[in-house]
Amino acid sequence: MIRSLPVHVLALLVLTPALVAFGQVLFKMSGQRLAAYPGNGFQQLVLDPIFISAMALYAGATFLWVYVLKSVPLSYAYSFMAVTYLLVPLFAVLWLGETLNLKYYIGLGLILAGLFTLWS
Repeated sequence: MIRSLPVHVLALLVLTPALVAFGQVLFKMSGQRLAAYPGNGFQQLVLDPIFISAMALYAGATFLWVYVLKSVPLSYAYSFMAVTYLLVPLFAVLWLGETLNLKYYIGLGLILAGLFTLWS
């Protein structure tokens, strides 16, 4: 199936989880900033540029995802969303200074094995 997809659809299958993963990092950053606004935090959150960026990113990713689904079966396309399980922790290391342990790398290997099994 993967070989028969147009290049732009394949690119969107990879780009969409990447956008979702980056959005998760922005949501985490928003949550951290929310802690600095006791009492009236929700109003501050709604006006926070990082939160707004995360919402816009999710909205854009949703539109791209719907476009992908017009030509790729959901059962196949949804397996690509597992890429978020790989990217979110990596982005968290890059932008949030989090650390990863051996269990993450074992899980990464299992997820990759599952994806390669589905895509071959």
